[in-house]
Amino acid sequence: MKMKSRSKSKYMLEGITDDSWRMFRIIHEFVDGFEELGKLKKAVSIFGSAREKPGHPFYGAAEKTAALMVKKGYAVITGGGGGIMEAANKGAAEAGGISVGCNIELPYEQRPNSYANIKIGFRYFFARKVMFVKYASAFIVFPGGYGTLDELFESSTLIQTEKIKPFPIVLYGKDFWGGLEKWVREKLLTSGYISPGDEKMLRVVDTPEEIVKIVAAHRTKK
Repeated sequence: MKMKSRSKSKYMLEGITDDSWRMFRIIHEFVDGFEELGKLKKAVSIFGSAREKPGHPFYGAAEKTAALMVKKGYAVITGGGGGIMEAANKGAAEAGGISVGCNIELPYEQRPNSYANIKIGFRYFFARKVMFVKYASAFIVFPGGYGTLDELFESSTLIQTEKIKPFPIVLYGKDFWGGLEKWVREKLLTSGYISPGDEKMLRVVDTPEEIVKIVAAHRTKK
């Protein structure tokens, strides 16, 4: 095939569009993720704000939770960035466990933290989300913003629609999540927008020990 020049010193094969090239990148991200994480026997995915700093109670709780999960034989998967993600990767690594960071390329934030001993880079959110869900036995969700809520409701939807097998979705911090839990029960459930029992998918707790207990109990039932 003949090469034709493009602006900004870019080249492409004649007849192959930018979208076609993008598919190769997407496939590459899936292959990298499957090869790295397919080795995990069991794992939990931990989410939360990238903005929390060391010394904050949520940071400390995430670090402790990850360490406790490692002691139960779980690997810990996070988004690989700062804040809660860093805390969880740190807790897992310092407990001698597998600490996975699935980092996303963003224009203004999200640098990989130094505590993940397995690092995988992603350009596409949807490819990254597959890794969080496919290899997790539970989602552990600390306080966070839109990205955290995205992961929370993505997993809830997949379980509700039976696209994945049910697993625990545990939310840390009753003061933070209590309003959401009440809204789901009093608005979504009573309005008929979700079915009876759907509201029970979200478990709200206040200690790392409760998280571990819920995750371990679910695995015992399987």
